[in-house]
Amino acid sequence: MRKDLSSPEAKSIRFEALHRIGVALSKEHDRDRLVESILLEAKRMCDADGGTLYLVDRPNRELDFTMIHSDSLGIAQGGSTGNPIALPSIPLFDADGGPNLSNVATHAYHGGKLVHIPDAYAVTDFDLSGTRSFDARNNYRSVSLLAIPMHNSQGSVIGVLQLINARDDETGQVVPFHPELQRTVIALAAQAGIALDNQELLQGQRTLLDAFIRLLAEAIDAKSPYTGGHCERVPVLAEMFIRSLCDAKQGPFAGFNLNEDEWRELRVGCWLHDCGKVTTPVHVMDKATKLETIFDRIEVVKARFEVLKRDAKIAYYEQLDSGVPKEQATATLSGRLSQLDDDLAFLQRSNVGGEFLSPDDQARIRAIAAQNFETGGRVEPLLDADLTENLCISRGTLTERERLVINGHMVQTVRMLERLPFPEDLKRVPEYAGGHHEKMDGTGYPKGLFAGDMSIPARVLAIADVFEALTASDRPYKSGKPLSVTLQIMGHMKRHNHLDPALFDEFLRSGVYKQYARRFLTEDQIDDVDVDALLAIEPTPFELPEKSVRDARWSGFRQEYEELFPPSEGLLGGS
Repeated sequence: MRKDLSSPEAKSIRFEALHRIGVALSKEHDRDRLVESILLEAKRMCDADGGTLYLVDRPNRELDFTMIHSDSLGIAQGGSTGNPIALPSIPLFDADGGPNLSNVATHAYHGGKLVHIPDAYAVTDFDLSGTRSFDARNNYRSVSLLAIPMHNSQGSVIGVLQLINARDDETGQVVPFHPELQRTVIALAAQAGIALDNQELLQGQRTLLDAFIRLLAEAIDAKSPYTGGHCERVPVLAEMFIRSLCDAKQGPFAGFNLNEDEWRELRVGCWLHDCGKVTTPVHVMDKATKLETIFDRIEVVKARFEVLKRDAKIAYYEQLDSGVPKEQATATLSGRLSQLDDDLAFLQRSNVGGEFLSPDDQARIRAIAAQNFETGGRVEPLLDADLTENLCISRGTLTERERLVINGHMVQTVRMLERLPFPEDLKRVPEYAGGHHEKMDGTGYPKGLFAGDMSIPARVLAIADVFEALTASDRPYKSGKPLSVTLQIMGHMKRHNHLDPALFDEFLRSGVYKQYARRFLTEDQIDDVDVDALLAIEPTPFELPEKSVRDARWSGFRQEYEELFPPSEGLLGGS
C-alpha cells in the first residue's frame, strides 16, 4: 500500500528535502551541474523513472533539451554528463505564429502552470507522437507525465521541468503523480527557476564585463599601430604557460594549480595588463623620430635653415655692395650654403634615432644649436634647449622624461584597477595586471617590487609580455626577432634578475615557446634554440632586504613616478 503522502510526517520530510535542495541549488555555480541537480532532485522527490529539463531559447523561440535522464533505459544526456543530446528543439509557436499548445512542455510554457497527464495513451488533447515514437524505439511506455514551468524573478517562464512515470514506492508500478507531490514539485520548480535566473544574471554580468575588458584591450591595440595585437596575444601565451605549470608533475611547480575562478581571474588580469595605455599621449607612444610631437619638428629646423640660407644670400649681396670682390663673396656664400646643407643633413640623420649617438655627434649638435638665429628682431640660438635635448638622445627617440611617461602607463593601470570594486574572486587582478614590469631584484617599475614576493601568475605575465614584445612582427618600427635571439635576450634578463629564473627555465623545458611560435610567428623566426645553454645561466646574486622593507613598496610608486604622476592630478590621480 502506498504511503500516506498527506500525513504531517510525510509533509515534514518533503519540507526538509525542499530546504536541503534549495540550499544546494543556491550554492551551485556551474550551470550544467545546476541543471542536472534540478532534474535529479525532482525525479528523486517524485520517485519518477525519467525526466527532461528544457530551457527557453528566446531568440529562436524554442524549448531546448538541456538534460534527459531515465533510470530504466540507462539514459543520461546533457547537464554535466558529457553526453550530447541529439533531439531537436521544440518550437514554441506554430507556422502561423500562434502558441504551440499541442506539446505538453510548450503548453506548460504558454499556460505558465503545471500540466499533469495520468495516462499518455489515453489523452487526445496533446500531440504525443514524439513520445510514442520514442517509446517504440526504446521498448518503453510513457504513462504519467508532469510538466512544470520554471519562472524567473520577473515572472517569465525560463524553462520547463518534465517528469515521466511516477512509481509506487511499494510495488514499483507506474502511477499518476500524487497531488501532494505535484505541489512539492511546483515549490521545487520555483526554487530552481530562481537559481537558474540568478545564475543567468551572474553569467550575463560576467559576459558583459569580459566583453568590455576585451573591447578596452582592442581599443588600446587600435590606438597605436605600434602595439599591434599585443593585448590579444599576451593572454594567449600566459594561459598556455600557466596550463603547462598546472600539468607539471615534478620540479618546483609540481602541485601548482588554478581553480575555475582563478583561471578567470588570470584571464581578466591578462586582458587588463596594459589598460593604463589609454592615458598615454599618442604623440609619445608613437614617437617615430626624436623631434616628433603632434608633428615632426624637423620641419621647424628645416625652415630655420632656410632662413639662415636667406641671410647668407643677403650677406653675399651686402658684401658685393661694400666692394668685396665677387669671387671672394661667391666663395664665402658657397662655403656657407654647403656647411648649412651638411649640418641640416646631419640633424636629419640624428633625428631618426638609432642604437647609439656618439658623444662627438652630440657635441656637434650642441655646436649647431648655439648658432645665432635672428627672428622678429630678436637674436636667439638656432635650436632651443628642448630641440637640442631631443636631438642628443643617445639611443632611440625618447627623452628620459618621455620614457617615464611611457612607463607611467603602469602607474595608471594600477590606479585604475585599484579603484575598481573587484569581487573576492577577482581581487588579485590589480597585482596580475600591474606587475609585469617589476623585477626580481626590485629595480623594476612602477612600484619597485621584488618580483619574488609576487604571485606566480603575475611573474608568468612578465615573461609572456617580454616574449610577445620581442617576437611580434606586426610593429612598424621593428621586425620580430627569431626565437634564438629572443630567448638569448631573455637569458640575459634571467642573469640580471629581471625575470624569475625558475619560471624562465620552466618556460624553456615545457616547450611552450615552441607551441606559441607555431601559432603566431613566421617561419623564418622559428630557428634552433640552445636550451641547455640558457638553462645553465646563473642569476647574479643580490641582497634581499627584510620583508618589512619589501612590503613597504607595495603601498606606493617609485619616486620618479610619484613626481611625474602626483596623486592629486586628474581623474586617474589618487584613490
